[in-house]
Amino acid sequence: MATARKPDRNLGRRRVPTAKGPDAAPQAAPAAAPDATVDAPEKGPLRRCIVTRESGPKEAMLRFVLDPDRHLVPDLAGRLPGRGMWLSARADVVERAIKRGAFAKAARGTVHLPPDLAARIEDGLKGRIRDLVGFARRSGQAVCGRESVREWLQAGKAGLLVEASDGSAAERARLVGRWEVPVVAPLAADVLGSVFARDQAVHVAISPGRLAQAIVLEAARLAGVLGTATSPPRGDDAGHRRDGPMGQ
Repeated sequence: MATARKPDRNLGRRRVPTAKGPDAAPQAAPAAAPDATVDAPEKGPLRRCIVTRESGPKEAMLRFVLDPDRHLVPDLAGRLPGRGMWLSARADVVERAIKRGAFAKAARGTVHLPPDLAARIEDGLKGRIRDLVGFARRSGQAVCGRESVREWLQAGKAGLLVEASDGSAAERARLVGRWEVPVVAPLAADVLGSVFARDQAVHVAISPGRLAQAIVLEAARLAGVLGTATSPPRGDDAGHRRDGPMGQ
């Protein structure tokens, strides 16, 4: 006696074949929402400029982020939260970024730029340099004044000279003389003087080390955004004591 077959409950339903085995095509992942700021993740030591598309060390570039209201904020310390937008530290690059809407393109949306963006960058970098010189002074790694600086040069204690930007170039040359030491001139004499509780300071010597290196990097970024960058400061290893008269 034949047994009656049970009705197939899946009859009429559309079945989707599932590929299996090594030749099976991968399943398409759900489309991810576009990044709100930039394309590439911030990993590794290099960053890509959103204007020139050239990559460079992050310490030598300028980082920007958006606040919750999508106002552009220069993050010169590189510590603010959010995905960054990076520019080469050059006056022409900053100008092109503003004129061509590079920030809005990178952020894929509206970006509110402060009208004094270039001035904010300049003031921020000068403030960072002043703070670094202040850290050096408070830790005993800096002296100011022509005679004190000369003594440090003769004793091999100077890893960097920070000269007033409005000081005499001839006097600076006479002081530096034959000493192989990097020289930067990012701040005016009154700003340098305020670090040492003086009206002015024209000559400042910094000990070799991390603070000296940081000052050199910030001075280079400032020179770039001011359009005054020419050649690197004297000495191949800025902030480090070199062989020769200074290191003896």
